[in-house]
Parts: sequence; structure tokens; C-alpha cells
Amino acid sequence: MHWFNRLQPLALLVLRVVLGAIMIAHGYQKVSGIHGTQHFFGTLGLPARMAYLITALEFIGGIAIVLGVFERFLAGAFAIEMLTAIWKVHYPKGFTAPGGYEFPLSLVAIGFTLLCFGGGPWGFSFGKGGGWGKK
Repeated sequence: MHWFNRLQPLALLVLRVVLGAIMIAHGYQKVSGIHGTQHFFGTLGLPARMAYLITALEFIGGIAIVLGVFERFLAGAFAIEMLTAIWKVHYPKGFTAPGGYEFPLSLVAIGFTLLCFGGGPWGFSFGKGGGWGKK
């Protein structure tokens, strides 16, 4: 085993905390301006009530991911949300242009990675292999 293979749990923790922090920040923006979020969703042809679901996913789900609770499910849900955001908002702007899909695509990659590998051994996960100090 290569010495840096022992860093894999730390790498998953870093991905989990970074994704969670980004989700919390974006969710907080939506909480702060929920009426604007509802209006924006309406302009995309989405029901205004979706604003509450997405806000909860980002804000509460972001906290849960940082803590390592249901991180696979939430990371997968967030990846799907970001794919939808790319499709509905970012793709027409191009890859690296302001508002483009470069950043949301990287969040999809992080979410997909956490969906596949889990959030690492440090967290409050439930079920087989979950929790602090899991091997």
C-alpha cells in the first residue's frame, strides 16, 4: 500500500466538508431571500414550492453532510440538483463564462464521488460502516 492511500479517509472528509459548506452558504442565501428564490424558480418554469425543498436540501442538507449524516443520499440529491441547475440555468452561458457551468459541474463531481464512496470514517453516519472511527 502506498503511503498516501492512508490519506483517503481525510480526502473524503475534505470533500464532504467543502461540499457541505458550499451547500450551507447557497442555502442560506435562499433562506434570506425566499421570495426572490420562489420568483426565480417561477421564471424557470418550476413550481414556487420547489424553492422550499431546494432551500432545505442546501441549508439543512449541507449541515447534515458536514456532520456526516446521510451524506451519500444528500450528496446524490445535491448532484441531481446541480445537474438540473446546469440544464435550466448555466449551460447556455458556456463553460467558463460568468454564470457558466464550470462550478456547478465540479459540485456534481464532488456529490457523485461522495455518493459512490461515502463521506469517510469520521462522521455520525448510521448503519453499516457508519459513525466515528469506522473502519
